[in-house]
Amino acid sequence: MGRTNPTFRDALRAIEERWQDYRRALRNRDQPYFDQLFGYAREHADAAGLLNHSTPHLPALLSIDLEQERRLDEHDERLTELEATLTDGGATDREE
Repeated sequence: MGRTNPTFRDALRAIEERWQDYRRALRNRDQPYFDQLFGYAREHADAAGLLNHSTPHLPALLSIDLEQERRLDEHDERLTELEATLTDGGATDREE
């Protein structure tokens, strides 16, 4: 017997197709960002698919949020490293 519900990946593909008019109306510079959001959702499709949620929009949005949160943390860590490098470099210059 087959599945009665579409897979999350199928549902996500259908959501993305329904939003194609919106995507086309976006400025060219924003279209890659739109595409990236769906890429984030696809990154977590395995986990979202385990939910078999009746509204696939919700796990898709949470997946996007999760990926953006991860990226923010990576940027915060990188910023902290750069600030430390600048601070350490400045202290070295003053000691000479």
